[in-house]
Amino acid sequence: MSVNKFTFNLMIAGVGGQGTVLASKLIAAAAMNCGYDVRTTETIGMAQRGGSVVSHIRIGENIFSPLIPLGKVNAIIAFEPAEAVRQLPYLRKDGAVLACDSVIKPAAGDYEAVTMIDYLKKNTQRLIVLDGRRLAEQNAKTLNVALLGAAAQSGIFPFDANTLLDVLPQILPSRFLEMNLKAFELGREICP
Repeated sequence: MSVNKFTFNLMIAGVGGQGTVLASKLIAAAAMNCGYDVRTTETIGMAQRGGSVVSHIRIGENIFSPLIPLGKVNAIIAFEPAEAVRQLPYLRKDGAVLACDSVIKPAAGDYEAVTMIDYLKKNTQRLIVLDGRRLAEQNAKTLNVALLGAAAQSGIFPFDANTLLDVLPQILPSRFLEMNLKAFELGREICP
């Protein structure tokens, strides 16, 4: 039996309709283009009603299960701040969180983004907060790809931004490609 030489665990958290599943497919494709083993799974729940959507993405060598154990996530990309907070038990102590500050409140919740962001600041070692309005200014439907651009620019992936950029034309329909390429570059530009 071989020993894991490298494993990178990533979680994407958002709500239904934000494009989290597509984002996980783009990341998985980029990792596979680098020659890594990749396993993914999604917990979708009531996604069509704005419910929580979580994608587990495991990248590395000798990956056998798509589910990431508690405390083993290297990075969380959160499309919504409360979803970042909800997934924090999965984050490693030295893990990173990249969170959009735009709130999409579920039917049974009432909170302010600042409350969630403050909690994340107190409970993570590396937090990158992105301005959701600015990311969605070109088109709200490309927020997911803009977040991927920011994440790639931040260096949290085990591959560079160009590797992820190269998979966009492979997976996205051609009629949506130009707007997504612009969104990706916008995300790269505004990442601190």
